[in-house]
Amino acid sequence: MNSVKANKAKGLRPLDPSEGPRPSNALMRFLRGARSSRSKSRAASPSQKPQLMDSKGEPLAGFQGAAPLGLACLTLFLAAGPAHAAAPGGLTLMSEAVGAGGGAAYSLNVQTLLVITGLAFLPGILLLMTGFTRIIIVLSVLRQALGLQTTPPNMVLSALALALTVFVMQGVIQQEQRLAIDPYLAGQISFNQAVAAAEPPEQDFMLAQTRKAPLHLFVDLSGGHYATPKDVPLTVLVPAFATSELETAFQISFLIYVPFVLIDLAVASVLMSLGMIMVSPTLISLPLKLLMFVSIHGWVLVLGTLANSFVLPP
Repeated sequence: MNSVKANKAKGLRPLDPSEGPRPSNALMRFLRGARSSRSKSRAASPSQKPQLMDSKGEPLAGFQGAAPLGLACLTLFLAAGPAHAAAPGGLTLMSEAVGAGGGAAYSLNVQTLLVITGLAFLPGILLLMTGFTRIIIVLSVLRQALGLQTTPPNMVLSALALALTVFVMQGVIQQEQRLAIDPYLAGQISFNQAVAAAEPPEQDFMLAQTRKAPLHLFVDLSGGHYATPKDVPLTVLVPAFATSELETAFQISFLIYVPFVLIDLAVASVLMSLGMIMVSPTLISLPLKLLMFVSIHGWVLVLGTLANSFVLPP
């Protein structure tokens, strides 16, 4: 009761139990002291605002009342700019050397940046400009025709398709290495010249696999007129080649799928005639399909057919 009377004498209201535990006296004194010091500082300089000063100590116009975070970031930026400019022998990202013939060669830093950026487009190049699309589609359909969901795994199929792609395009890779990669590494040609030299072998390979209908379609859509197929740019040839690869892959997949469907139908008919309607036909047909596929050396036939389906350029 005495503490309640003392609190009333000091102007404090009694503690409500629903409000939770009351802070300690030391904390209350600290908060009152901080509030009083902040009130005194406001009363001493009511109109003072944070300003950004230049090197001479004068305030910069247009930055009065800016946020502290923005002021700090801008100060660091202004301080780092002259230091970076004055640092001798620093890292130069963009430097261009003009040759005697008027050509420009970028620094090694820019070339490294371009190579790292180009690696991000490597999966798309592998899918759209090589025979990988045809091979991986045929192998995936073969797995479904056998009735196997996850065997062989996707990683095994992708690795097998990649190895077969390198085998099929071995001649193209050797031409690109002889015409573009080796001269560029030896410093005989620039990067742009290496890209231009590597384009004809790849273009000849894609033209040899592309059907006439997809090529005419995308040429008409582009609105261009070309004297020969070799004059077609890569922006038109690549989608035509990808469309033709999809069509060829589905044709080969159909021919592979039909024998396995016949086995499923034969097993289902036999089970139905025996009255074994509760037995799944897949349970009986799967061992038969595996036995037939292994006995005729199915992997050799499928991979050999895929390799022979590519038309090599002259």
